[in-house]
This record gives sequence, structure tokens and C-alpha cells, in this order.
Amino acid sequence: MSTPNFLSQSDTLLIEVFTEELPPKSLRRLGDAFSDGIFTSLKSAGLLGESSAATGYATPRRLAVQITNVLSQAPDYPVREKLLPISIAFDADGKPTAPLIKKLSALGYADIDLSTLEKSGEGKNEALYLNVIATGAALEQTAQAALGQTLNKLPIAKMMHYQVLQKNGELADVEFARPAHRIVALHGKHTLNISALGIDAGNQTEGHRFLAPGVVTFASADQYESDLSNKAKVMPSFNQRREFIQSALLKAAGDDLVLMPESLLDEVTALVEWPAIYECHFDPEFLEVPQECLILTMQTNQKYFALTDQQGKLRNRFLIVSNIETDKPEAIISGNERVVRPRLSDARFFFQQDQKRPLASRVVDLGKVVYHNQLGNQLDRTKRVQAIAVGIAKALSADETLASRAAEIAKTDLLTDMVGEFPELQGIMGRYYATHDGENAEVASACSEHYMPRFAGDTLPQTQTGTILAIADKLETLVGIWGVGLAPTGDKDPYALRRHALGICRLLLEKNLSLNLPNLIELARQQFPQKDVQEKAKAEDIYGFIIDRLRAYMRDQAVAGKPFTTEEIDAVLSQSPTQLNDLIDRLTALREFNALAEAAQLAAANKRISNILKKNASAIPATCSGKLLQVPAEIALHQALESIIPALTSAYEQRQFVDLLKALVALSAPIDQFFADVMVMDPNPELRDNRLALLQQLHQKMNLIADLGKLA
Repeated sequence: MSTPNFLSQSDTLLIEVFTEELPPKSLRRLGDAFSDGIFTSLKSAGLLGESSAATGYATPRRLAVQITNVLSQAPDYPVREKLLPISIAFDADGKPTAPLIKKLSALGYADIDLSTLEKSGEGKNEALYLNVIATGAALEQTAQAALGQTLNKLPIAKMMHYQVLQKNGELADVEFARPAHRIVALHGKHTLNISALGIDAGNQTEGHRFLAPGVVTFASADQYESDLSNKAKVMPSFNQRREFIQSALLKAAGDDLVLMPESLLDEVTALVEWPAIYECHFDPEFLEVPQECLILTMQTNQKYFALTDQQGKLRNRFLIVSNIETDKPEAIISGNERVVRPRLSDARFFFQQDQKRPLASRVVDLGKVVYHNQLGNQLDRTKRVQAIAVGIAKALSADETLASRAAEIAKTDLLTDMVGEFPELQGIMGRYYATHDGENAEVASACSEHYMPRFAGDTLPQTQTGTILAIADKLETLVGIWGVGLAPTGDKDPYALRRHALGICRLLLEKNLSLNLPNLIELARQQFPQKDVQEKAKAEDIYGFIIDRLRAYMRDQAVAGKPFTTEEIDAVLSQSPTQLNDLIDRLTALREFNALAEAAQLAAANKRISNILKKNASAIPATCSGKLLQVPAEIALHQALESIIPALTSAYEQRQFVDLLKALVALSAPIDQFFADVMVMDPNPELRDNRLALLQQLHQKMNLIADLGKLA
């Protein structure tokens, strides 16, 4: 049995891996994973207290974590584990069996005194238990294991393979994101005897490559951040470095606005250890090029931050984040200005060359671009989208000619030099080129707008033609890709069909379009001549898929700050609505109805009726005969229903959903009396079927806008 330990030193732990420049686009993730991995391992080993906290660090050349209140030895702890039944643990002579010896060895107690093992239970249930005080984990061994496991699990897309010279003079094969040069492992002032990536840990790292290229020695783990900042010109915290850059950019911009995409800010933060902001300029003549092109080339190729005035117009000055702080930045500034000029010249050249050929002349060339091997080329796809767009325009009494023209040229900018260089500009350049070609303003806008919404929360098209084309384009993609057997499965959705389905929902609902969704799906299906595509792309499956996306979207909607409940959403969507533009009105009316005193009773009755009808679906006649009604309660219910049908029909046609649901209150008492006095399943089949027909008619009228039974 182990002897309990009582002495354990608590101090700050520091572990750093110093490397060559790490991949900038994944540095933040690497830093978080490194910090979380070490912290989790130590915590699970019992080496951390409730107040222990981890601070992660990540720079272009280092990953590190600093954890407070780390024990050098975890407390001993009791272990009670069932071993084997007594009948298996010992033989007839009372000697330990091979299974018992094997079990104890596996647990690390091969030499334990068998007399200390606990027997518990009676008869056949009597078993042997290990009951000991186990020695707590030691920090050094645990840190060694934690570092190795964490490094192996880092989200590294592509490993580098290299060799490290060992103390014995031999080369060892190592793989990591980038070659590692040093490892720091300190517990307080004590250096831990651990190693990784072929390197023994110490208490030294290296400073900024240019501003402080010497070695930094840490006296203790607590001095990590201060020593790096004060002695090594390194700002080790990724988040603090990012905040510094963001603040410095805003200050340097003055009255102008800085374009700071989150991804660019993260990437630039991952490229510098001691950031400095400098202002540069480019020739104003480049401003004749669409500013999206200039902005994108500066951000993508050079990692620069473009500036605009308060109205969003691009300025000919930009900001750079350098890894060199100097009082004489002229060489840095002129160098960056010299580098950006050919990039902007390329953008201007592409723009000028593209304008020499109208978009309409490129339509035929779409036939040379494969869309999908089972769905033809981009020209085939364009014709399908065109037919769908014209059908939607007709249904909305919109301009069919504009819809047709927009669909015809919308994808032609994919063939331009500018979009070939910067695919992110597809649609945007289409709008510029269509405007230059003298196309109708709505057609030009639709070239860009038909991609909307590109992501959750994105803006919707402003023009009617753009809206029509956006729906047509997404429907064609959804039906076509579904039809070739590539419907989303699990997390896999390579063609973003979920996003397309959600986009269709938003366009129909937020644009308040009175379009029949099943009809739209069928319109799209008919544009595919391939029989196998139509067979796989079943209308009911695609409708259900879109409604599932709508269900998720509706959970995020609210009226008067109050989100809709799952029950309310299910009640409305379970009725398979064909039009989506009145869903908010239906849900709002349902919520108001649910507040009525009679709502609970009507919902419960509706659920009861649903259950009865499900069990007898095959025996229900189409209509209820008044002549077969005998019991006063069923006569009264029939009369009450007949009396409110005109009001229900009128309210439904005029989309006055609140009035419709409130009218159902008149049925509350007759329904109660019906179930109290009438036996629906009468032995007489004629009476039984007639009563079922009455309930079916009642059920249909009660659930015109929602299945009230879902509220019960």
C-alpha cells in the first residue's frame, strides 16, 4: 500500500516550443490547441487547483502556455476497484488464480499483499476489491506526457519532416509544422527535465529575429511575458497583439475608415512579433479601376489594409503592419509602395482587357466550361436557370425579358481575366461589365445580386430581377446536385445545398413573395431532361429538405423580442405550407391564440381527433351527412361548424389568421359536449363512418394554418 504524500509545491508552469515561422493562417488555432491540451492533461492528472488558470501565447515563432498554481505532485487519492468474483480469484486451495495475478499486474499492483484485498458481498455475489491509496501524479512525468500528446494532436494541415542531431551524435527523424529549435519548461524557477521533438527543455528562448536576435534566459515562469516584451521585443499574446494592431490601424487612419476583415487581421497578427504601423500611398490613377479589385489585391496578395472615406470610397493611401519598428521607416514604406504598384497595374490591365469584349459575346463560351459531368456545361446550366427565372417572373407578373437577359449573362464574368485572377469578385465584376456594356440597370445588378445571400445574415437582392435570378440559380443547383445523388449527408455538403435552401427560404419569406414552393421545385425539375436526375430529385424530398432549413431559420426569428417556440414552429410547418411569405403572420396569430383561455382545451381536442382519424383513415367518407346525425351533441357540433365555415374561409383567403383562430373558440363547448355524449366508434358502421367524417371536416377547418394538436 502506498504511503500518502503531504508535501507538494505549487507554482506557475511555463512551457514554450520555439520554432521557425509557423503557418500564419492557422497560428491562432495552433495556439489555442496547445494551451488547451496542456491545461486539460494537467487538470485530469489532479495537478491543478480551482484557481489555476491558463494563458496561451502564440507568435510566428513560438507556441506557449503559462498556468498558475500548478502542483509539483498531485495529492494521493483512494482507489477502490472491483477485481474478480471470489470463486474466480482463488482456487480450491485458496491460492490466487492466474486471472487475479494478471488483473493486479495490469493495474500496477503485482506485488501487493493479498491479505490487504477487500472481500465484499455474500454467496455468489462475493467479490474481491482493490482498496488502496494511490500516489498522485508527478508534474515532471505528467508534463512530459502532456507535451507529447498535445504536439501530436495539434491541428496541423501538413507536417514537415526533418532531422535533429542528438547528444550521441546520431540524427533523429522528427515531424512537426515547422522545425523546432528550443523548448522551455519551467515550474517556478525549476527547469523540468522533459523533452520533445528531439530537444531537451531548458530555460532559454530567442527574441525578435531582427530587433533582439539574442538569447533570453528566464529566471522564473512568471517572468515570461515581461521578459519577452522588455528584453526581446516580442509581444507574445496573440490576442493582445491583435488588439494593439487594430487600435493602431484605427489611430493611423485618422478620419478615414479601415477595411479590416477578421481573417486578414488574424493573418497579419500571425506574421509579426512586434507590430508597427506605417502609411503608404499608390498612384491615384489606379482609382479608375473598380475599388473592389484594388482592395482585394491589396488584402489577398500584400496583406495591406485599404482605407476609404466616410462614404466608402477608396483612398489612394493604405496601411501596412510591419515586423520592424524604426524611427526611419522610409525604406519600408517605399519598398511596399514599389511592390504594390505591379499588383495594381495587373488589376487595371485585366479590367481594361475585359471591357474590350461584351459579356453577351461570352455566353457561347460557357459551353466550353464543364459544370458537372452528369449535368453538362455552364451553358446548359445557364439555359436551365433562364427557364426557371422566366417561370418565376411570370408567376410574379414581373418583367420576363429582364429575367431572361439577366440569367443569360449572369455567369459570363466567370470567363473574364479579372475573375480568373480573383474568383471572389464573381458577380461583382459582372455588374461592372454589364453596366459598361449598356445593359439594363436591373440586369446589371442581378449579375451580382443572384449570389445573395452568400452566408447567414447576408443582405438580400435589392432589385426584383436580382431576387428572381437568385431563387432560380439556387433552385437549379439544389435540384441538379440532388438529382446526381449528392444530397448532403451528415456534415458533408460540398455544394452548399443547405445554404442554398436557406437562401431560398429567406428570399421567399423576407421579400414577401407569393410563390408556391412545390411549384417552384417542380419547375426546376422539369428543366433537367435526364430521367435519372428527375427520378432522384424527388419533389417531396427537396421540399422536406428546404422546410428543415426553414425550421432552423424560424428558431432565430422573434416578434416583440420573443422567439417562437419549437411547438409553435412545428405546428405551422407540419401543415406543409406551400407559401412561405405568411409564416410569421401564422406564428404570430398562433401565439395570440395560445393565450386564450380556450386554447388548451381546443389543442387537446384537436390532438384527440388526430389520433382517432389516424387509426381509422381508411374508413372515413369524404363528407358528413346531416341526415345520419342522431345525438343532440353531434347535431350541435355540426351546426356550430357549419355556421363558422364562411368566416373561416373568408379570414383564410384574406390572411386574417388571428380572426380565423379566434373564430374557433365558438367550437370549444360543442366539441366538449360531443366527446361527453357521443360514441364515435358506434357499432353501426354507417353512424360510425359519418361521425368520423364530421371529425375529419372539423379537423381540417381547425388546422387551416397550424396543427393545433402540436400545442397540447
